[in-house]
Amino acid sequence: MTRKNSLGPPAQQEGRPGEDEAGVAKPPARRNRAAIVASGIFSSRLIGFLRERVVAHYFGVGALTDVISTAFRGPNALQVLFGEQTLSAAFIPIYSRLLEEGREEEAGRFAGAIFGLLLAAAACLSIVGVLLARPFVAVFALGYLNDAAEVARGEASVDRYELAVAAVRWIFPMTGILVLSAWALGILNSHRRFFLPYFAPVLWNAAIIAMVALAAGEWGHILPSSWDHASDPSGLVIPVCVGALFGGGLQFLVQLPLVARLVSGFRLSFSTRVEGVREALKAFGPVIAGRGVVQLSLYLDHFLAGFLVAGAPSAIRWASVLYALPISVFAMSVAAAELPELSRLQRGREEEILERVTRSLRQIAFLVIPTAVGYLAFGYLIVGAVYRTGQFAVNDQWLVYGVLAVYTLGMPASTASRLLQNLFYSLGDTKTPAKVAFGRVVVAAVVGIAAMIWFDRFPVAATLGLGPQERTLHFGAMGLALGSALGSWGEIYWLRRALRGRLEGFRLPWRGVLVMAGLALASALPAALLWKVLPALHYALAGALVVATYALTYLAAAYGLGLSEAQSWIGRLRRRRSGG
Repeated sequence: MTRKNSLGPPAQQEGRPGEDEAGVAKPPARRNRAAIVASGIFSSRLIGFLRERVVAHYFGVGALTDVISTAFRGPNALQVLFGEQTLSAAFIPIYSRLLEEGREEEAGRFAGAIFGLLLAAAACLSIVGVLLARPFVAVFALGYLNDAAEVARGEASVDRYELAVAAVRWIFPMTGILVLSAWALGILNSHRRFFLPYFAPVLWNAAIIAMVALAAGEWGHILPSSWDHASDPSGLVIPVCVGALFGGGLQFLVQLPLVARLVSGFRLSFSTRVEGVREALKAFGPVIAGRGVVQLSLYLDHFLAGFLVAGAPSAIRWASVLYALPISVFAMSVAAAELPELSRLQRGREEEILERVTRSLRQIAFLVIPTAVGYLAFGYLIVGAVYRTGQFAVNDQWLVYGVLAVYTLGMPASTASRLLQNLFYSLGDTKTPAKVAFGRVVVAAVVGIAAMIWFDRFPVAATLGLGPQERTLHFGAMGLALGSALGSWGEIYWLRRALRGRLEGFRLPWRGVLVMAGLALASALPAALLWKVLPALHYALAGALVVATYALTYLAAAYGLGLSEAQSWIGRLRRRRSGG
């Protein structure tokens, strides 16, 4: 078929050797797709940790990090609502189905119409965000409104409200760009190109690090005087946001060449009459509703944390970065790789669907269960290894560890839910995950508010006997994390019950999970012993030794017991070493 009005030359059918006619490497083998997604996400998360360490070094757990968390919270929520996860539910199944049917021209026109509608929405969101920055911060960070009076009385050194308003005006345009980047991700995933879209955020993180390094370094004099952090540490907040804006542009642009080679029949339009568009928009509603209530829950956590002692939103931020790592690398990688494949399966192939889902759930659990055990056992050491620098002190470390440990209680449920949600989306059902998400939010809110009030009675330093500290922190953020953890278990329970009504014979692989949990607990013992006998080492070195011992022990024990997931991982490592 000759491709007309294409973004690029025709791509070869999957399965031919070598490269396609556009010079694009052929899609990876099915067994390697989740690993490719995981490697891309891991690369992004790795430099993301470096970004967070830079922020921790200059700001610690306190008012300035609260501002950064607030500035990114709203735009990130909108990116989730209109970006990757919504497109995964509404765009990828339709686009993948058109490709599977050989209707590449129709798929290209569908992609062009969706891009046009997203472009219009992103532009509107960016403009509204810039114009309404003040009411936005006032609504979602109400606790900041008292800062001006506290600064005037000498009780606080930073007016978080004014600084957050300035930061939000830089961040909202970034959101629009990242929504378009999510469209590119949907295109590439549908064509089974997984590494680049998940690696692209490396550029976003690198841009933030570069801008902060520039502002804080010897070249800082060439930047605006308001960015001078020598006399006022708050001067580095805006460079973080400017770096994020430029990084968003890089993340989108780096994907475009490959998208151009793959998409046929692309025509930019804003029409809803293009085939598939109305179906996608119909699916958007329930997904946005479901994601919306989840984001409302996150907003509620941030909103309530703003009323606690300064530093509570920061603690949630630092803990969330670590908590999100296994969800992103292990759960999202498998879920992202499986969604296009599940969408291609026809009705009546329930046995194949069940087999794929069960195998994927075990694959996720094999890595998530030991991660959860590791966070509970060695989380204090891991937090120190990642964040303990500059202004990040011992009480900061204990608070972030406490929040991380409570979040971790819900990790197995939260990671499994990602795959089950995508299973519903592949079946054309976007309403059930939305209803379940609403129930999850209700549970998280009720439990979180009550627990937050109780936990906030305990100051970190006094409770743990740490002695006088520069900043007074309380454990209130742990209560919000507890609500989130219990909400995750409620979500997996309701999703499982709903799926059993759709797919007869569906079961969660509890027996395999219990075996993995037992292995993880046993593997933690030698690592804990090593931690105890180690001499006084830097947190980063001690953390690397202990975590490596724990991970290798777990993998070796699983392989010795014949777990197929361990054999698959070790076999993959052997193939890489042999160049296969």
